[in-house]
Amino acid sequence: MSYVVTAPEWIESAAAELKSMSAELDAAHASVTASTTGLVPAGADEVSTAVTALFAEYGKEFQKLGTQASAFHQQFVQALSSGAGAYAATEAANVSSLRTLEQDVLGAINAPTEALLGRPLIGNGVNGTAANPNGGDGGLLFGNGGNGFSQTTSGVAGGAGGSAGLIGNGGAGGAGGAGAVGGAGGLGGWLAGKDGAAGVGSAVNATVPLTQVTTSTGNLGSIAGHVSVSVNGGKTVPMTVDTGPRALSFPSTTSAYSTLVFPPGSTCSPMARPSRT
Repeated sequence: MSYVVTAPEWIESAAAELKSMSAELDAAHASVTASTTGLVPAGADEVSTAVTALFAEYGKEFQKLGTQASAFHQQFVQALSSGAGAYAATEAANVSSLRTLEQDVLGAINAPTEALLGRPLIGNGVNGTAANPNGGDGGLLFGNGGNGFSQTTSGVAGGAGGSAGLIGNGGAGGAGGAGAVGGAGGLGGWLAGKDGAAGVGSAVNATVPLTQVTTSTGNLGSIAGHVSVSVNGGKTVPMTVDTGPRALSFPSTTSAYSTLVFPPGSTCSPMARPSRT
């Protein structure tokens, strides 16, 4: 048995081109039918009549050969198209068989770890769904984490991406619904792989707890909260919110503070460093 490598789409393309050529040849034969079979004698003598009859017979034979060639051409095109279809069907059947075999083999390999740990040994994690928003973890040895589900319900956070095992990339977090945060990206592989991107979220309100303290000026009862902020994407710096003097203060070394937008009537002025005595 000899092995043949074929490309069904190329065979089908060749058949289509041959079919187009057949149509053009048929049109050419039809256009010369009258001029090759219906000849008129050049004169009334016997020689002219005999010559005309001879060439008319040649024209008829040419038309018969053209008809036979057209029939053979159509049969060849049909055989070529049928062959392409047969090759394509065989190729699809082989792919289906190999895919089934692959699934069976992976199923046998992954069954123990899925039963014990809830994740495959080899393979990608499943993507999150509305019922189960978080993406599944990838295979312990190889596989990417599944992507988190992107929520369509307001106030519901996006699903988290699944994590990879030894080798693989973490799944991307799903987008959050309106007014909710996106899901966290999954962790990349322990040996190789990238962390998944976090899902996109929309702006939400947050509450920062403040602690009641005594300020350096003795302003009892004021509330000063110490938080770390990044001003316009600059370096993260400590910031103090003091309800006594109604001020917001941060180190003068903070970059891009001049681009902050303040409410009408508010000002921004540098504060002198306290002197030491």
